[in-house]
This record gives sequence, structure tokens and C-alpha cells, in this order.
Amino acid sequence: MTDGRTRRVFVEMFREEWRLHSRLFRGRRFALFPVLIALLAAGTVRLLAVTGTEPGTVFAGLHALAFVFGLHTGSIGLVARDALRNLLGDLTLLVFSARTLPLSQNRLLAVFVLKDVVYYALLFLLPIALGTVPAVVGPGELPGTVPLLWATLTLTFVLGMGATIAGLGLAGRGVAGKALLAAVTASVVAAWLVGVDVVAATPYGAFLAPTAPRLGATAATLLSVFAVGALTFDATDGRQGRTVGPSFRRWRRRVGDPVATKTLLDVHRSTGGVGKALFSAAVLFGVTASLIDLAGQITGVSPSVGVSFGAVLGLSGFTTYNWLTQFDDVDSYLVQPLTVADVFAAKFRAFLLLGPLVGLGVYALALVRRGGPAGEAAVGGVLLVGVACYIFGTTVYLTGLSPNEFLFDTALFAVFGAAMVVPLVPILVVGFVFAPLSLGPLAALGAGGVVLGILGVGLYRRAVPKWSGRYRSG
Repeated sequence: MTDGRTRRVFVEMFREEWRLHSRLFRGRRFALFPVLIALLAAGTVRLLAVTGTEPGTVFAGLHALAFVFGLHTGSIGLVARDALRNLLGDLTLLVFSARTLPLSQNRLLAVFVLKDVVYYALLFLLPIALGTVPAVVGPGELPGTVPLLWATLTLTFVLGMGATIAGLGLAGRGVAGKALLAAVTASVVAAWLVGVDVVAATPYGAFLAPTAPRLGATAATLLSVFAVGALTFDATDGRQGRTVGPSFRRWRRRVGDPVATKTLLDVHRSTGGVGKALFSAAVLFGVTASLIDLAGQITGVSPSVGVSFGAVLGLSGFTTYNWLTQFDDVDSYLVQPLTVADVFAAKFRAFLLLGPLVGLGVYALALVRRGGPAGEAAVGGVLLVGVACYIFGTTVYLTGLSPNEFLFDTALFAVFGAAMVVPLVPILVVGFVFAPLSLGPLAALGAGGVVLGILGVGLYRRAVPKWSGRYRSG
């Protein structure tokens, strides 16, 4: 970045990212977040090592998670236009200020992506590397393994971001772009299925063998992906001129609640539509499939498809609630004859109509592809709905109408993580290790799913008066 203007924008974006998070989370609490990440990584990896998991398996899983994290971070393309038109109105962010700054939109987007890479590499990926490596390798290997793992995790994160931006760019180029995207995706999958070493051209391949050919292949992959993104993605290429029919009354007749109807219409009419919720569930689908294969290799037992997929896909409840609260806040309802409780009730109804249905749709796909006993499939469906409702209630209780804000709050993140680990880990252990399941464990898991759903609804009901008081007091 030899251009002084570009460097200045990068510095201001980075400074604002830190200022925003440190102000939201009281400085010291936010500063402890990397420490919490390192401790969680060290504890988790150490537990895996004690259970017999090979270090190579741990490193493979970390790169997969970094790629998924990159995919989600790259989804800025799904909310870039909506963040302005649906949430911020006429306000302008630095990343979208090409009309007022002497920098092109592509330059600003590139700086924004670079800022995210540097920021999250320091905040997340470095603590993960520092926490993981000492738990699985000897002291003599630490000096070389830590920087190598950090570098390849960062590049994997970058690859995930680039893949999302390139995919969104191609998808926005009409039928020809979608066809090209489908062809590229199918080619990569086909190459992997016939035994081509696709991994060798990724950062994980460079981690396994940091040779010149693999480093060159990794660089070529990254450059190709971002070249496609740069040529096709346009954050300002919205659909400002499009019109929509008067569908509110029709939707309201089906939904019943006018605020829930508005919430669902906001998601439907936003860039990506309900496909955003499907995308989040599809990512969890891929992660679960990998975990099942990994668990089968470690234990020698084929995990329960129904229980495993049901429990993990229930985690989509968080992302669904995030999308439902993405486009407004409680202040936007103050001019209406509504209470805060009415707003929460509408969000709950919208969640029930979107979240579990999307999760169950992806779950049905998992059952079609993986199969499994009917009893385990039924219990998995109960677990999915129960876990989704539990996560919804927990998230509402902890964060109100701002589910994204607690992600970097060390205390809230720790509480949320503990609230997820306590019920989910036993369920996953049973599903991964003790399959096939007899009638007794299945009945216990089904009852557990019902209890989680009831707990979630209970937490939601307790959250309403709590947050009503806070929002009224400002």
C-alpha cells in the first residue's frame, strides 16, 4: 500500500474496529478475549489429545474451522447493501464511501478485507495457534510450528473470505455467472472424488508440506479466487430500481403478527433472502459431516447420523436470530403503538417460522444422504428443534435484540459457551461414541431435546421483562 490515502483509510478502519469493540465491551473485558480464545483452544485440544486424537487430525480440524470462519466473514457481501439501505439509511461507512473519498469502490473493499484479515488474525487465529501447538507438539517443535500454523490458518481464513466474495460476485452476474459458479464448484468436487489431491493447492497443504511447489499452488489458488471476486463483485450494484408487490397483507394473513410479518419480509427482500439462513445451515451441515467422518476414524464406530446432525444443526438457531434482528432495532419501533414485549414476541414467532423449518430441511437432506434408523432420525429432529429453541432463548436472555454484540464480550461469550457446552457435549458424545443407540438412550435424548426446548422458551420469557426495563431506561 504505497498510496498514502489507502494506508490512511486502512489505519482508520482498523482503529475504528478496535474502538468500537473496546467501547462496547469496556476495554479490559475485550482485551481479555484473545486470552479466553487461547485457553479454550488449549483445553479443547488437550482433551482431544487425551482421547487419542492424532495431532494431524487436530490441525486438519483447525484449518476447516478457519475456512468456515472465513466463509462467514466474507458474507459481508450479503449484508453490504442492506446495512445501508435497511439499517443505516443515508449514513455512510468508510467501506462504502467511494462517492466521497478519492478511492474506488474496489480499493475500499480491498482495504476492508485486508483490515478484517489482519484484525481477526491477531484477535482469533494467533491465540488459537498459541493455545493449540503446546498441547500437541513437543517443546522443540514450538518455534517453527506456531508461526507456520498461524500463517496457514490466516491464509485459510483468507481463502474462505475470497470464496464467499467470488461466489457472490458470480451469482450476481445473471445466469452465465451462476452457471460458471456451478461448473467450478462441480469441477472441484469431482476432482476430489476421483482422488486428485485438491488439498495440496490450499494453505492446509502448505502446512502439511511447506515446499516451494505447494506454496506456489496456494498462492495461485488465493490469487485466482480474489481475482474472480475483484472482477465480479460490486458492493454498490444493488437493486435500487426494483419494485415489489404489495405482499404485506398476504404475508400477514399467513403469519398473523404484523411485526413478525415485517421481520420476515425484511429478510426475504434483503440481499440473499432466506438463502442466508440456508447458507448458515449448509455450513453446519458440512462441519457435521466432517466431524462424523472424523469421529468414525477415531472410535472405529459409525456415529448416529440422526443425533449428531440434529444436535449440531440446532446451532443454526443463533444465526437465524441474528438475521431476524439484522435490519432494525428497538428504537425503530418507538413511534408505533407497540411495547418492547410485542417486539420480542414478534421475533419469537418469526424465529419459529424460519429457524426450525430451515434446519429441518437441511436435516432431511442429511438423512437422505447418510441414512440411519427411523428412531434415531425422529429423535434427531426433536433435538434439532429443542437445541434451536434453547439457543434462541439463551441468546435473547444474554443479548436482547443485539445478538452480534456479545461475540467479543469475554464474559458473555464465556457464559454463552458454557451454556452451549453443558447440554451439547453429552448429546454429541452419546451420538458419536455409543451408536447404534438402543431404545433407552434414544428416549433419554428425546426427553432431553424437549427439556432444552422448554428451557429455551423459559429463558425467552424471563428475558422479556429484563430487556423491557433496560430499553425503557435507555
